[in-house]
Amino acid sequence: MVKSEWDRVKVRLKDEVGDAAYRSWLRPITLHDTSEGGVKLALPTRFMRDWVNTHYAERIRTLWGAENPAIRNVEIVVEAARAASATQNATKAKAVPAPAAEPARATPPCAPATVPSNDTDELGAPLDARFTFKNFVVGKPNEFAWAAARRIAEADQVSFNPLFLYGGVGLGKTHLMHAIAHHIRERNPERSVLYLSAEKFMYRFIRALRGQDTMSFKEQFRSVDVLMIDDVQFIAGKDATQEEFFHTFNALVDQGRQIVISADKSPSDLEGIEERLRSRMACGLVADIHATTYELRLGILQSKAEQMGAIVPQKVLEFLAHKIISNIRELEGALNRVVAHSQLVGRAITLETTQEVLHDLLRASDRRITIEEIQKKVAEHFTIKLAEMSSARRSRQVARPRQIAMYLAKQLTSRSLPEIGRKFGGRDHTTVMHAVKKVEELKECDHNFAEDVELLRRMLQG
Repeated sequence: MVKSEWDRVKVRLKDEVGDAAYRSWLRPITLHDTSEGGVKLALPTRFMRDWVNTHYAERIRTLWGAENPAIRNVEIVVEAARAASATQNATKAKAVPAPAAEPARATPPCAPATVPSNDTDELGAPLDARFTFKNFVVGKPNEFAWAAARRIAEADQVSFNPLFLYGGVGLGKTHLMHAIAHHIRERNPERSVLYLSAEKFMYRFIRALRGQDTMSFKEQFRSVDVLMIDDVQFIAGKDATQEEFFHTFNALVDQGRQIVISADKSPSDLEGIEERLRSRMACGLVADIHATTYELRLGILQSKAEQMGAIVPQKVLEFLAHKIISNIRELEGALNRVVAHSQLVGRAITLETTQEVLHDLLRASDRRITIEEIQKKVAEHFTIKLAEMSSARRSRQVARPRQIAMYLAKQLTSRSLPEIGRKFGGRDHTTVMHAVKKVEELKECDHNFAEDVELLRRMLQG
């Protein structure tokens, strides 16, 4: 009788919440136990239990009460047998890896390109030996993400789960993920670390589906100590892959395993990703890697030149740090071209030869962002007229966006302070200096203001 009541309640729930939500949260529920005036329903993981308790438990009680007024209490629990079974499968898969996933053991960290050093390497992607914490240059834009990555790499127990790193292209997300993996493997070689892109995760899942071997897939991915998924935005719109990733995510969290994810946007801004997965990814620590500053770019160039053993004049490094602002990859690529040209042609590195070698890149960089574009974008963002950028009005509603536009013009273009001032109604260069200083001060003390400025920067650079 109770089972038939539950079947009817499920039908009504499905009609109310829709197929997608029902399939994700309510279909896995099983009737666990009954008692006088109450029933127990079970789910396989703590996360699913908590979610159902928060979002659906009251509705379930109401619907069941309508079916049978004697049922006054509905309790939702984690079914121990199912949870234990998942843990046993994971432990078994970890202790007895499939023969196909048994590669050769570690090569030294100083290998020139990649370092296959773990039993999960055939399943995942190889690590780049250059991407370590030692080679990561820390500055204000990335210090929070760097500190979070170090904490994950050095902790014996999970501190926050998941760690979600996000930022634009070429700002260091992949470098930090590789650095975490390298550090964990060096500290504790017994811990299994699996790093791969979201694209490769999807490819592995599709191959398992075609080969009707999804159980092996689940055991492999749910048996690791640390799972690292790069560029998770790739699975946007891919429902089956998201479903599998969601359940893998839950299984690992319930076992106390660490998850690290990267994307180009924050979880809440990822389009094409299911709400439940966005919510899950945001429940740990979300760390943003901001666009680089001049000081950070200069530090990266100095470090890179030292690693290459190349003598590069300080003026050349400063010039590149001012001109190549889009991302770190392009910055390092420019330095590689300059050094390679010097070595192959036998000419000393000077400011003139640098401009000659990088003429195409510098021309593209100059063309990428103009002061006019910055003014237009900032005016649109703050809903003011474009003409206000050059007007004499000093009300805060106009003055603050104008200062932000000046700041971005200084950061994103190679124009001098007097040139920027002329574009803003013939203002003096000291006015531009004051605007830049004011914006930097406000960014330090006002988080929402800093987010606004960063959003504008990304829109302009994107």
